[in-house]
Amino acid sequence: MQSLTDLFVGAQGWLFDSLVQPLLFELGLGSFVEMGFEGIEFVLLGVVELAIAYTLMRPLEAWWPAEKWAQRRAVRVDVIYTVLNRLGIVPLVVFALLAPLFLAVDGWLRFHDIIPRQLEDWLPALDYHPLASFLIYLVILDFSEYWRHRLSHSFRWWWALHGIHHSQRQMSFWTDSRNHLLDDLIAGVWFASLSLLIGVPPGQFIGLLIVLRLVENLSHANTRLGFGRLGDYLVVGPRYHRWHHALDLPADPRFACGCNFAILFPIWDILFGTLYLAPKLPPTGIHESTEQELSARNDFWAQQKLGLVLLWRALTTRANRQSSA
Repeated sequence: MQSLTDLFVGAQGWLFDSLVQPLLFELGLGSFVEMGFEGIEFVLLGVVELAIAYTLMRPLEAWWPAEKWAQRRAVRVDVIYTVLNRLGIVPLVVFALLAPLFLAVDGWLRFHDIIPRQLEDWLPALDYHPLASFLIYLVILDFSEYWRHRLSHSFRWWWALHGIHHSQRQMSFWTDSRNHLLDDLIAGVWFASLSLLIGVPPGQFIGLLIVLRLVENLSHANTRLGFGRLGDYLVVGPRYHRWHHALDLPADPRFACGCNFAILFPIWDILFGTLYLAPKLPPTGIHESTEQELSARNDFWAQQKLGLVLLWRALTTRANRQSSA
């Protein structure tokens, strides 16, 4: 294990010294050197995460699929999303957009002697139990992610973006990263803002993010894998999450906007009445209503354009309704 850690740290240092640091100084961004070093860690961990996901989940999909496909051509666009996301392209864009804002907020807070308190400040004993503090942060962030996810199904303007994620008819572990870039930006702001608010230590932030993303990879996998009658109510798995992506939602008014919004712990769906499980495994996707939506299903740039078009329609329709009222 130590040799792997040394290899990782060595690769991070080499990339920083030979590529990232010179580029930042060349662009006049010397103040972002520390963030650049941490960014390399994020990218390298993304590579490791992607390797783990492929090694563990691709065999599951091959040996025990929920659906058998004649060809996997529709999955290709999700691979593009995953590579852009896990190798840091999308996070880099989000970082570039958010970094000035968070630096400004951090500077204002420090100027006014406002420093977000960490769990260890409230519970000093956690200083000696880092795993316990990690799990508490994980529960808090997972609760927050449940509501972000549920709200993305509840507001028409937000669904215009999030619906891209649900349009895949051949759902696989790659589908986790299939998101409109603007939806990714909103999710990044949501997750990072709460992490800052509750004082998540930088050393735990990336670990928390990776745990959630690996679970999401597994939950989207094209496999019949289940965790048993009890386990399916403890941790979100492929059978559980497949109903969230069901082409046809359960015929119950409670599920008009969807079901099974939990990311990691099903307890949130249980508590807030959005849980649905059935023995069969449903087909996935959404019912596209226009030729534009159909043609965008497997095209990256067409999906990005479609999301913006639908977002504009949702916002202008609402504005027109309010003005006429």
